Amino acid sequence: MARKSLTPQISGSIMEFVKANNMREGDHLPLQMLADTFRVSRAPIMSALRFLETQGVVRSEPNRGYFLTVGARSMPSSQPQRMDGSQDDEAVYFRIAEDRLSGKLGERVSENELMRLYGLPRTRLLRILRRISEEGWIERLPGNGWEFSQALTSKKSYEDGYAFRAVIEQQAMLLPTFAVDMEGLKRARKVQTQLLEGGYETWSRAEIFKANNEFHEMLVACSRNEFFLDSIRRINRLRRLIEYHITIDRSRLPRQTSEHLHILDLIETGRRNEAAAYLYTHIMGAGRIKTPQV
Repeated sequence: MARKSLTPQISGSIMEFVKANNMREGDHLPLQMLADTFRVSRAPIMSALRFLETQGVVRSEPNRGYFLTVGARSMPSSQPQRMDGSQDDEAVYFRIAEDRLSGKLGERVSENELMRLYGLPRTRLLRILRRISEEGWIERLPGNGWEFSQALTSKKSYEDGYAFRAVIEQQAMLLPTFAVDMEGLKRARKVQTQLLEGGYETWSRAEIFKANNEFHEMLVACSRNEFFLDSIRRINRLRRLIEYHITIDRSRLPRQTSEHLHILDLIETGRRNEAAAYLYTHIMGAGRIKTPQV
């Protein structure tokens, strides 16, 4: 039987998948395809689809499976209502992030301490901690303890992180092993287009961070060099907390998204050197805009 704690998370992931792939009302959601995509067994996928059916997002047809009742453009931008009726966990998630950055939370914390501090029952706290653990900025210790991972917390480390990203991502694109992933570019274009066409106003900070991270990691993955890709994934994990701390200026997001789309245009038309130079300028420019807030 699927763990109930996984159902809200996977339900939200399915909704994000629908939006990222610009799926339409009536499209089929194959069970095995979703299980392969999210690297889980079929049981939690089935549980999530049943829950989404209660929310009116999908419908089931005997011997055929599940089909969308709403398309990507009508898909809710936030997580569906929790199965246990509790309020959304997003606010607590960001409180933990802010408290860690400010030093209110030490490097090691206990579940009892967090339950008292945030007024949460253990089941809900563990749901949030599992999400944080999956994102790579906390690890479970033996017993009921948790340890926060290293993160970028100073202005200098944040600036250095952007400089590192700019150099690594540019050079990854210039490697002789670089090979365009057309399916990856297609998915990235859909997501970035959705951001540009209104997602930048309605998506959560976490959704925007995820979409943009996946864009840059997809480009580096085209280098076919695992060391380059691992280094970018690591720096993205390290900067996650401080990115959440920075106030989102949503008015700048259309320009950022347009630049992402321009990079895709350059790659698709074979102008890889131009794309690499533009990518470097794009990353350094974003760093200059955000660093004063750190």
